[in-house]
Amino acid sequence: MIGMSFDSEIEMYNYYREYGKRKGFPVMRRSSSKGIDGMIRHVSYVCGRSGATRSKSSNPLRPQPNAKIGCNAKLGGGLEEDGKWRIRVLNIEHNHTLLTLTKSKFFRCNRSLSSYAKKKLDVNDRAGIRLSQNYQSLVIEAGGHENVTFTEKDCRNHIQKERRLRLGDEDAAALQNYFMRVQSEDNRFFFSMQVDEEGRLKNVFWAESRNKEAYKEFGDVVTFDTTYLTNKYDMPFAPFVGVNHHGHSILFGCGLISHEDVETFTWLFRTCLACMSNSTPIGIITNQDKAMKIVIAAIFPNTRHRWCLWHILKKILDKLGGYKQYRDISDMLHCAVYDSQSPAKFEEIWHRMIVEYDLGGNDWLHGLYNERHHWVPCYMKDSFWAGMSTTQRSESMNAFFDGYVNSKTVLKQFVEQYSSALKSKVQKEVEEDARCLSQQMPCVTSYEMEKQVRDVYTILKFQEFQKELTANMYCEYVNSMVCEHIVREDVKIGEFKKRIFFEVHFEKDKGEISCSCSMFQFKGILCRHAIYVMIHNDSEVLPEKYILRRWRKDVWRCHSRVKTSHELHGCTDEEKRYEKMCVRFAEVANVAARNVESSNLVLN
Repeated sequence: MIGMSFDSEIEMYNYYREYGKRKGFPVMRRSSSKGIDGMIRHVSYVCGRSGATRSKSSNPLRPQPNAKIGCNAKLGGGLEEDGKWRIRVLNIEHNHTLLTLTKSKFFRCNRSLSSYAKKKLDVNDRAGIRLSQNYQSLVIEAGGHENVTFTEKDCRNHIQKERRLRLGDEDAAALQNYFMRVQSEDNRFFFSMQVDEEGRLKNVFWAESRNKEAYKEFGDVVTFDTTYLTNKYDMPFAPFVGVNHHGHSILFGCGLISHEDVETFTWLFRTCLACMSNSTPIGIITNQDKAMKIVIAAIFPNTRHRWCLWHILKKILDKLGGYKQYRDISDMLHCAVYDSQSPAKFEEIWHRMIVEYDLGGNDWLHGLYNERHHWVPCYMKDSFWAGMSTTQRSESMNAFFDGYVNSKTVLKQFVEQYSSALKSKVQKEVEEDARCLSQQMPCVTSYEMEKQVRDVYTILKFQEFQKELTANMYCEYVNSMVCEHIVREDVKIGEFKKRIFFEVHFEKDKGEISCSCSMFQFKGILCRHAIYVMIHNDSEVLPEKYILRRWRKDVWRCHSRVKTSHELHGCTDEEKRYEKMCVRFAEVANVAARNVESSNLVLN
């Protein structure tokens, strides 16, 4: 076989692949090299069982099957001056058992879906025929399984891919017409649709005017997560979610996407950024997706990117459960994450854990440590996170919409139902606003700061402050200097109690206070340690800088005056004209309210 010539590299590969299929081994491309002209001049193909065995599982008690056993069989060829490709290197000796032809056809390199098979799968899937029946019809048509060049799993993968991309002309047109109709009634409604090279719809993003106004108010911190919300096309639902003044989830916009890769996320994030007038958030929380990390760094270079802490810590059992001292390792890992008030303390506990339990070879822990600035709380202390460290806001939003759609929901209906769900979400916010303005929480102490916060904060946020205020009874001075104070807190964890020490810096004359727990930076609520120091220094009123506009109930917020598209559809022409005037008048009122003179002028 050495010296055999072929017209192209592909022809040489196909020859070796067919040879491998008959002999019973898989074939894969190992390497290639280019000449100075940039053209490929040399390639090598090897047995698919070449290379060293390496388990992909980090749990030694749950190994995964691996085909690699170091087989040295290979074929190498190069491009000659006459334009022919010739075999130069050949080794036909294998170190493993070769399969029969009836089994070797299941190697990945030998499986393929013909254009005809793909077309028939698509047609039958559109007709609602189940996958097992769809596959069986192709088997029967081919005259039996021995004549089929693909598996049922290949068919399933193809159908899932096509469902994400497949939006028929009627679906795409109906969706676009719906968006345009909404936009004609509300010119601030935003939508964007991306198509592939064949003109099929790939990705969609939209945001109602209320969503955009809410982003102006609460878009400093955003959570983003893609989960497969049930819909006819199996497309990931991608909502951008934040937290409103009640601490409830609020939607800024969302998309339906065909893939979860760099190209798709780039389009989605750029589109969202354009929708929000190029205003970037202070922080964004996502899962550990590598493609998302690359895109966020490129599009939001000044935004702090945080990984969902819950998603990371829930993997501990899977990644470390095989270790004999798993329980002790888990406790120490949680201690490093939650009890470290500084990066230095985290690294001290972490390194002690690695050495004590001989974890230096654990790739998962090594990767987490290298990326610690993306997920460990003490590295995030200098940024505001509105009390969020996980993407569960996004997940709860998915669960909320799940009650409005099902497996038969077509895309246009999905968007319409989205609007209905949004209206329900808005109604809950309106009800909570009314409760805050018509009801008042009783104070449980005589401190003026409690009344101060109660009078301006929403009920739920006041309750968070009240919890910190009453919990200062568990705090006690350990050491106190002019501006630096050491406070000890007795903390109960389960059945156990432990004492934790916090450093509080307080300058009464300047109205400056900070604590090593960094709760104010994280949640926007002063911690019990800071409150304890203020009270014991005869400072019973909070400085104005520690009363955040974000949690106040007594401010006018533009998004609360904007109707959803669901409400606009049900309006009469007179009501629509009224709505348009209200929006324009609101802009005037926003400017006029800045001083008494302009306010009286407009009123007159």
